Amino acid sequence: MGPRLQWRLRSKTLDLTTGVLMGVVNVTPDSFSDGGLRLDPRTAIAAGLEMASQGASIVDVGGESTRPGAAAVSVDEELNRVLPVVAGLAAEGVVVSIDTSKAPVAAAAIDAGAEIINDVTAASDPEMTSVMSQANAGVVLMHMQGTPRTMHEDPRYGDVVEEVSEYLVNRAATLVEAGIDGERIAIDPGIGFGKNVAHNIALIGGLRHITSLGYPVVLGASRKSFLGVLTGIEEPSDRDGATAITTALGFERGARIFRVHEVPGSRVALSVATAIVAAQQWDEWSQD
Repeated sequence: MGPRLQWRLRSKTLDLTTGVLMGVVNVTPDSFSDGGLRLDPRTAIAAGLEMASQGASIVDVGGESTRPGAAAVSVDEELNRVLPVVAGLAAEGVVVSIDTSKAPVAAAAIDAGAEIINDVTAASDPEMTSVMSQANAGVVLMHMQGTPRTMHEDPRYGDVVEEVSEYLVNRAATLVEAGIDGERIAIDPGIGFGKNVAHNIALIGGLRHITSLGYPVVLGASRKSFLGVLTGIEEPSDRDGATAITTALGFERGARIFRVHEVPGSRVALSVATAIVAAQQWDEWSQD
């Protein structure tokens, strides 16, 4: 089974044939790459609008850092950070994803116009499952070993690709059993979330297995620390070239949604990868 090429959201359906970019807008003081840059809602909204103008099909708004060792944020604080931004972007016609693991935040963001709930805990909170079911929104289920507070402490797997795949399939099945349309579900292997460099490389290399599971796959490798290890680039914002390479390789392996901090570079990479993959598929078809 190949990757599904449509993703149903709350009020629309995204065509994933040529891949889509999900721009990251963190309204936080402590995110690993852009923390503190967009605490003012006006600045965050402007950043999201710029990403949309550059080719992002989705803008992912988050109010709690999930970097290794990050501190937890209260529901009220997270709501204060994200709701003005979600509402402002949605009012401008932007497809907004709310990046949260808190059911009250997800519900409020949907009411403010969000189309997607992006949960790094894969709806492990039963209340989140209920919110997702009632919202009829698009859903992203991500794999994470441990929590943001502990996930960097010696993560271990037998077969990381198989274990991550099994977890995501099981979580998706649980949501379907709870009444959520499977065509609304996308899955994310959680690059950098409870994985070391070797795990991250194995997951990207093994994406064909994950994309064969029947759900659109979100790849969030943007500016992650493993790219710094591989390239020697210490500053996260200088890793956009390496990120674009993961976008192209991810598309070739079947991923169709790419969560990125910088849109233009990955848009170019996606355009080139789409053309090459299409030519490869034509060549394979013509030889049959």
